[in-house]
Amino acid sequence: MLKTDVAAYVWPAYTGDEKRSRMFWKEGMGEWQSVKNSVPKISPYGIYPEPAKPLWGFVNEADPYVMQMQIDAATDHGINVFIYDWYWYDTRPFLEHCLDNGFLKAQNNHKMKFYLMWANHDANHLWNKELSDTCGDVVIWKGAQDRKQFEIIVKRVIEKYFSHPCYYKINGCPVFMIYELVNLTEGLGGIEETKRALDYFRNEVVKAGFPGLHLQVAAWNSNGNNLSGVDKGIGLSRDEFNALCFDSMTHYQFVHFTSMNRDYLEVLEDVKAQYKLINENYNIPYYPHVSVGWDNNPRFRSFIDHVCKNNTPENFENGLRLASDYLDQHPELHRLVTLNSWNEWTETSYLQPDTKYGYGYLEAVKRVFKGK
Repeated sequence: MLKTDVAAYVWPAYTGDEKRSRMFWKEGMGEWQSVKNSVPKISPYGIYPEPAKPLWGFVNEADPYVMQMQIDAATDHGINVFIYDWYWYDTRPFLEHCLDNGFLKAQNNHKMKFYLMWANHDANHLWNKELSDTCGDVVIWKGAQDRKQFEIIVKRVIEKYFSHPCYYKINGCPVFMIYELVNLTEGLGGIEETKRALDYFRNEVVKAGFPGLHLQVAAWNSNGNNLSGVDKGIGLSRDEFNALCFDSMTHYQFVHFTSMNRDYLEVLEDVKAQYKLINENYNIPYYPHVSVGWDNNPRFRSFIDHVCKNNTPENFENGLRLASDYLDQHPELHRLVTLNSWNEWTETSYLQPDTKYGYGYLEAVKRVFKGK
């Protein structure tokens, strides 16, 4: 049996080292500020309780010693890849510190791989809890980038990240994931110009000495959802998508294709259907995805009535087994599964240990994938 690569998304906002982040989290601890300051709320169903808190505390994830501990915890439980959300706003990178100063300077990072997901959505006031309820959708920075900026991005990721020995590759090709195709094509000037830009990216990767580039894309349903507050919630047509010639797809979150405002076991029925739908309708590999849950109330003062229920570690394990079974049924695939997420505390979909379940979610991953 080939080993499964278990890849967890990382939201790199749990640090105050990024100066521009102070406009959202003025206490200087990144989005831990929203988690720390979350309190019980009044909801139509009674009192919505204070969310669980991190068992490890409000640590700075741009600290290499913190990341050494987290790498050990991840690999001990079968997680061997981190997918870092990566941002480019206002002609420069944003929130690179957790990767650059945390993971890449951790003395044990050789135990894991990492790759980038370009989170090319717009940035708005959603991240600022003082403004999210009233003007959270006001755009601060656009996620769409023109060809000039795209070429700067290509040069940066090839030189700074692809060449690192820990960078994750499939068949020798660095994997680079793109989150939102609408912004990608809008910025680059349409489908044909986007295809030319992606061809340029591939050629530059080959010129850098790699056999090629593995372009991965986030899958959405045809109508999309914008429960996260930053997504456009729409997608490309099938013909437009096929024209861009991606190498694989996976999901970022269950909430992108189904309602999470219900019991987790009901959600998993839609997940099974989604796996089948993608397998039957797309001609590129799909790497199965599992989300821990969904509840972004920590980002708001008022109650947001979309909360996943009963997403216990035991029920999450059922989702992991769906993904494992999918890979078993498709032996032609590279064995990769993606998880949401390592640390999405303000969307309440995290693997890190908390004051409610302890190491329960990590133990579920270990039972299904450790050594497999």
